[in-house]
Amino acid sequence: MAEHESLEFGKADFVLLDNVSMEEFMANLKLRFEKGRIYTYIGEVVVSVNPYRAMNIYGRDVIEQYKGRELYERPPHLFAIADAAYKAMKRRNKDTCIVISGESGAGKTEASKYIMQYIAAITNPNQRAEVERVKNMLLKSNCVLEAFGNAKTNRNDNSSRFGKYMDINFDFKGDPIGGHINNYLLEKSRVIFQQEGERSFHSFYQLLRGAPDSLLRSLHIQKDPKAYNFIKVGGQLKSCINDGADFKAVADAMKVIGFTGDEIQTVYKILATILHLGNLTFGVDGDVTLIENTKLVSVIRELLSTKEENVEKALLYRTVATGRDVIEKQHTTQEANYGRDALAKAMYERLFCWIVSRINDIIEVRNYDAKIHGKNTVIGVLDIYGFEIFQNNSFEQFCINYCNEKLQQLFIQLVLKQEQDEYQREGIPWKHIDYFNNQIIVDLVEQQHKGIFAVLDEACMNVGKVTDEVFLQGLNTKLAKHAHYTSRKLSPTDKSLEFDRDFRIRHYAGDVVYSVVGFIDKNKDTLFQDFKRLLYNSSNSVLKAMWPEGKLRITEVTKRPLTAATLFKNSMISLVENLASKEPYYVRCIKPNDVKSPLLFEHERCRHQVEYLGLLENVRVRRAGFANRQTYPRFLQRYKMISEFTWPNHDLPSDKDAVKRLLQGCGFDHDVAYGKTKVFIRTPRTLFSLEEQRAEMVQRIVLFLQKVWRGTIARMRYRRMRAALTILQAYRRYKVKSYIREVNRRFKNVRSMKDHGRHVKWPTPPKVLRRFEEALKSIHSRWWAWTLIKGLSPEETLQVRAKVAGLEALKGQRADLGLQRAWEGNYLKRDSPDTAASFTLVSSDLQRKDKFMRVLFSCNVRKINRFHKSENRAVLITDRHLYKMDPLKQYKPMKSIPLYNETVLSWIPSGRADQLMSGVIQVTGLSVSPGKDQLVVFHTKDSRDLVVCLQDMVPANESRIGELVGTLLSHFKSEKRKLQVNIASPIQCSMNGRKCTVIVEPKINQSQPDFTKSRSGYILAVPGN
Repeated sequence: MAEHESLEFGKADFVLLDNVSMEEFMANLKLRFEKGRIYTYIGEVVVSVNPYRAMNIYGRDVIEQYKGRELYERPPHLFAIADAAYKAMKRRNKDTCIVISGESGAGKTEASKYIMQYIAAITNPNQRAEVERVKNMLLKSNCVLEAFGNAKTNRNDNSSRFGKYMDINFDFKGDPIGGHINNYLLEKSRVIFQQEGERSFHSFYQLLRGAPDSLLRSLHIQKDPKAYNFIKVGGQLKSCINDGADFKAVADAMKVIGFTGDEIQTVYKILATILHLGNLTFGVDGDVTLIENTKLVSVIRELLSTKEENVEKALLYRTVATGRDVIEKQHTTQEANYGRDALAKAMYERLFCWIVSRINDIIEVRNYDAKIHGKNTVIGVLDIYGFEIFQNNSFEQFCINYCNEKLQQLFIQLVLKQEQDEYQREGIPWKHIDYFNNQIIVDLVEQQHKGIFAVLDEACMNVGKVTDEVFLQGLNTKLAKHAHYTSRKLSPTDKSLEFDRDFRIRHYAGDVVYSVVGFIDKNKDTLFQDFKRLLYNSSNSVLKAMWPEGKLRITEVTKRPLTAATLFKNSMISLVENLASKEPYYVRCIKPNDVKSPLLFEHERCRHQVEYLGLLENVRVRRAGFANRQTYPRFLQRYKMISEFTWPNHDLPSDKDAVKRLLQGCGFDHDVAYGKTKVFIRTPRTLFSLEEQRAEMVQRIVLFLQKVWRGTIARMRYRRMRAALTILQAYRRYKVKSYIREVNRRFKNVRSMKDHGRHVKWPTPPKVLRRFEEALKSIHSRWWAWTLIKGLSPEETLQVRAKVAGLEALKGQRADLGLQRAWEGNYLKRDSPDTAASFTLVSSDLQRKDKFMRVLFSCNVRKINRFHKSENRAVLITDRHLYKMDPLKQYKPMKSIPLYNETVLSWIPSGRADQLMSGVIQVTGLSVSPGKDQLVVFHTKDSRDLVVCLQDMVPANESRIGELVGTLLSHFKSEKRKLQVNIASPIQCSMNGRKCTVIVEPKINQSQPDFTKSRSGYILAVPGN
């Protein structure tokens, strides 16, 4: 059954109706249409109602929902019937077919396209290029055939005016490898005549409205369809059809399929020729018939690639053979018009058949050997014209309705036969169901010697002038007592029939009145041999190949060709035999209204279609004994959870016994029958009850399965996590051990190495040991440093510590720190050897007085005094004080600045005597510039900074800033005190409590550093080179 949809959408399967009546059937059909459910099942038959709107139910996601699913597992859909046919073909290796039927405008063409789309989507999962090519051409062929075989009618904007049966060939893997198309009875009379409100074939309007101007000029045609007699009726209509876009789509499709450029151009030329033929007019000059607009003859000659005189001769004369003599008989105006129209119809029909033949040549199965590749199976798709009742029904409508009678007969016979065979095969009693057997109507048309076709052929073979009235008289004579035939002569009181024109047939779909006007001519389908020879003799090879019979001379044409009725009857018999040899699936299309409204459901209109399609009878046949049947394994698979005896698996002798036990336990034993391989369920309520119990149990099973599965997943995740953790721990231990071993190996002999391991490359550590590696490197560096300095003297140790301190403070800030030389510290003795004795005496006196332990640094400097003048001075830095001295006065101390907080004495000159002053001052920091200059600013707590520039150094270019900074920092650190060191330019300082800046400027002509006053402070000019 179909998936259990909510009752708000009605019953998804008509077999499940509580009461099988027309009222309930129509109510369910209407409800589903109004709720947007356009598909409903009758067992395995799909009933489709045309929605007259785009519906989002054909996308890739919907295709995936139906792929590989059983018919009853999803809501009714075309895809379900297509998948069922595909599975039957693939699983059972059996040819299948899908028969789409219904009247014009019911949606048959769209249904066939969606079925083709589905089959293309689910095949070729491996994306084989050849299979993709075949699929693409099969889909593109629809576009081409619709352009040349479909037209807008009063009932349908895209009505198929021909019948199409397409066989799709599949290999043993279920992938399409080719196909073949059969076409039936193109309505070629539409080429020259259309009823009011209708159009000719799409191809004409597409050419005029979509072709580029250059192409139209080469064909001598214009864009306006109203300029051409054959199509001007349709050219006046307003339509939503986009002919311009369709022209491009068809041209692209023809190229994809494999039509050559010459072939496509020939197609356009034939269409243009037909349009020009419609504008040809004939006149009379005495006894001679003439062509009035001879310019068109020249155009037609150019398009057909033949001689102009041959065209004119074929249009005005007919060659007749009388024995061995050949004469040329001139046409009357009426005969010339008939010949022109016959030529136009024949050219279009031959063009259409040639297009179908070319597509078949391209998509046919090639190089396929069943012994090597396996059996070649087929799915057939039949999209054929529906039953038609027009205001004026002629020969074409008669043939179309006969075709629908044949298909309806096949539907009834196969449905009943399958049902009967299944009951008999399963041993289930079968109660015969009465139904309308339309065999009597089929016989009325095709019976030998007595049928309508036979009477028509007989009339056409009579010698002399044969008219349509003679044909009608023959019908009245032979069918006078037939219950399904009548005419005005047989029913004189029936004024709906015209004398000598109309006859009525009571079809399965209703009564249809046919006009015999044109039956004889259309059945003879006469095309003068002169036209065939004209087209065969064309220099256009494509056009020439379409008319091979034109090769025969008039004296060689002796055999009477088969009539159109006989050809069509034979093709229908062959089609029905072909369909009967396959496993059929049905799509029954219904047209909800005549105004193409997506909202209107005309009850009587739909009821009539339901009646003549035999859908209610189909439901009754399906429900005759049992509404549903399933094989025992499938039934158990779906419902075994209902019974404790069958869940999860049974231990009974067979599946049949298990099904019996299940149904007995549910209390349904009285409503079922057991066949040999299937269980048969009589009423839908039993099935609904089983579905409800199943749905209830499925919820419980799902919860149980979720619980078990979640527990399983949790345990699996825990085991994976535990295993991963164990592996991770073992791997980490391995990586750590490997790293430690590698470090140990590389640094094993580090004590005996000259550089104590500085050149050794460290191994890459695992991520977990990156911080450990940093610590290890730090330990090694400290050990390395300790190893280096442990053998140094105390003086060397102090110097190393000073260099380290200077490097830490100035690295990256100044270029030359003097690290490569020895730091002497006390440079005044070396720089000024002449006055070294005086300096030594003064420093000894200061050491005795201030009790300092050692000299840290001494050097000659250039400084700024309190009057903003620059002077030569010397600085002496001990471990306790910074002394400013006057080198010109034998290094007399001028000022003493303690390095730490304490009371100090300062010598400040005053007149001729020096006075001692006391105060609390200290050195708080140093500032140096980032350049190569020797500028130093000693910052003091009393904001009287000492600004000096080291000078008179030997050698002259020696840099001592790094030594000064490093020595002071090292000393302060040893005393556990902080000294602030700034590297900046310009340098901020305080002179006598006033803020100022010191800027360093290089000057080219400057020989020695010197200070000058500026607005913001001071400028230290240094040599520029």
